Amino acid sequence: MTGHEAVLKREALEGLVVNESGTYVDCTYGRGGHAEQILERLNENGRMMVIDKDIEAINHANQRFAGDSRVTVMHGSFRHIKSFCEEAGFNQVDGIFIDLGISSPQIDQAERGFSFDRDGPLDMRMDQTRGETVSEWLQRAEPKDISYVLYKYGEEKFSRRIARNICTAREAGPIETTHALVSIIEDSIPRRDPHKHPATRSFQALRIFINDELGDLEVCLEDSLASLSIGGRLVVISFHSLEDRIVKRFIRTKARGEELPSRFPIRDADIKRFVKIIGKPVKPSDEEVDRNRRSRSSIMRIAEKIG
Repeated sequence: MTGHEAVLKREALEGLVVNESGTYVDCTYGRGGHAEQILERLNENGRMMVIDKDIEAINHANQRFAGDSRVTVMHGSFRHIKSFCEEAGFNQVDGIFIDLGISSPQIDQAERGFSFDRDGPLDMRMDQTRGETVSEWLQRAEPKDISYVLYKYGEEKFSRRIARNICTAREAGPIETTHALVSIIEDSIPRRDPHKHPATRSFQALRIFINDELGDLEVCLEDSLASLSIGGRLVVISFHSLEDRIVKRFIRTKARGEELPSRFPIRDADIKRFVKIIGKPVKPSDEEVDRNRRSRSSIMRIAEKIG
């Protein structure tokens, strides 16, 4: 058991799988909670691709689906969805699913460095086979850059003070563990939110930055639309306002259609639109939140390609 429970599973599957013989992409495999349910809904002609940056997730997927010719596993960022689909021969897919939450095994493993509750190496890379760790970046970054990251991606009000104290602390040696960083953050914040750990915003910000999560998302959304067939569905689950803002803006813009000059003489019916919005944003039920506290901030949006 991994301890990971997929969020909004029933709602996501109902919104996504509209063709049991179709081709689907799970852009964020995690530990397969959604992918397994997608596959169960497909018949022998259906196909599924799963993508993940995390090599542990990829190993899990290869083991879980060994021998199932319907499944293709790809290691890397979902920002490469277009090239992954071309490589696998997934032309014009029927559904694309993106779950932007960090998986429970990643949080629960101290050695990954995602959790401020567990002491471990200050890493935070989704893909540990490449790139720079948070510890390495904090050691070389300018104070203004640290402050900018903490404020932009974590909306941390005390970002300048935290950045200044990080730079002071690193003079004695690299900040190599999660608890070392937590201690600096705690000493930097004069007023505590009784409902939130003082390191929550900073850890979120550093994780988003070091993995370029928002950049990956923006590229993936554009290329997902190009990869979908007419009538294909895009289903996205977000967990914080920065992600959801990008998803909401993308879907609304594509639903509104091509940009035309003001007072351009064209009927509304003749405007080329790219998607239609399916239903209202979906949030977890009280029952699901009681069962899985990590679902409480989730929100799901669905769009269908129409042109």
